[in-house]
Amino acid sequence: MKFVIIGGDAAGMSAAMEIYRNVPGAEITSLERGFIYSYGQCGLPYVVDGRISSTKRLIARDVETFRDKYGIDARVGHEVERIDVENQLVMGTQFSGEPFEIAYDKLLIATGADPIMPVKKGAELAGIHKIKTIPGLEELLADLSPNIEQVTILGGGYIGLEMAETIHACNKKVRLIQRGSQVANILDEELAKHVHDEAKKQGIELLLNTNVEGFEGSSRVERIITNNGVLETDLVIVAAGIKPNTQFLDGTNIALAKNGAIVVNRHLETSVENIYAAGDCATHFHIVKERLDYVPLGTTANKQGRLAGLNMSGKFAPFRGIVGTSIMKFFDLTIATTGINENTAKKLGFDYEAYKLSARHIAGYYPGAQRMYIKIVVQKRNQQLLGAQIVGPAGVDKRIDVFATALYNKMTLPDLLDLDLAYAPPFNGVWDPLQQAARMNGRI
Repeated sequence: MKFVIIGGDAAGMSAAMEIYRNVPGAEITSLERGFIYSYGQCGLPYVVDGRISSTKRLIARDVETFRDKYGIDARVGHEVERIDVENQLVMGTQFSGEPFEIAYDKLLIATGADPIMPVKKGAELAGIHKIKTIPGLEELLADLSPNIEQVTILGGGYIGLEMAETIHACNKKVRLIQRGSQVANILDEELAKHVHDEAKKQGIELLLNTNVEGFEGSSRVERIITNNGVLETDLVIVAAGIKPNTQFLDGTNIALAKNGAIVVNRHLETSVENIYAAGDCATHFHIVKERLDYVPLGTTANKQGRLAGLNMSGKFAPFRGIVGTSIMKFFDLTIATTGINENTAKKLGFDYEAYKLSARHIAGYYPGAQRMYIKIVVQKRNQQLLGAQIVGPAGVDKRIDVFATALYNKMTLPDLLDLDLAYAPPFNGVWDPLQQAARMNGRI
């Protein structure tokens, strides 16, 4: 049986390995438009300031490993441009310019997502960078010379905030532009305020409610035109979001969501027989919202890819869904969320309650105890958990994972009190902060 996979990163190669393990003698061909396979995109910002010594450290398995060890026909420089679903053919152009055509019995689309360029005017100027791939990051590093003093970042999401920290560590002036009223839109407004305060403390120039209208310069970007005036800059990093890379599917009758993501069922099947999709190019079933959603994260891409590979291999492997758990570091803060926040609960029409708590991450009397800020959203009727947001300098990762597990298992706020969590003064209080929220704000 011939398996073809479009995309050589997380979802695609997770699927390829499952097919390799479960289908003896399978013919597996993977097509990657770039030249690097299977690397950790989330680690890209941390190469900038040397915390990760080289982009080579981000590569989990190189293309030669897939070819030589696992017998996968892993191709590079192959950009897919069209799928003939009737004849089950994948067609495109190689880097050399030569066309290619490959037949498949089962096909996985794992093409990921591409960065969005929010404006067209002046976007072709040198000194404007998008951070999504290793080559893109290496272009930035080559451009980040000692002559660069002012760096402007467009977008206050995961990549924008992480890049602000690492560029600042390179002794550059950092300006971050956000078109909305807050950065970190995964948070409700009152928790995002802590992120704003941290940016100010670290000397990051934060411009909110600012729309970028274009770039100016002779051959290199020198100025940014905004609705609030003209800003001088030496370099621009665009981190304004991503869009699913699915434009080549026109004419295939593969169902797409409004944002262009491929609609898949619990078995990662698309609307066309023998075609599957996984990762940042596909939809994700959200357990809390009880509907298809789009939450592109590396964890989800790997899980969906693994399950797609199992299903393509003839196994029964449903994708149960996500709760949207994410975490990031921003200087001395950890920012984490799972489920839905209050703003989303309101938009979706949930009858909810929101509880807030400030608590120490370990026993308050133990040296080094630091304050974290927690907000929990629950169903009003039965106190079933809907989501949590946590911001603080320490202990955030532990609590968000506990809450995500509880959320995944549809627990209620009172259920948190029954959890048998680890306690010793250097690690926790006798009542974990999540349990404190259940006791104090839940009126239990």
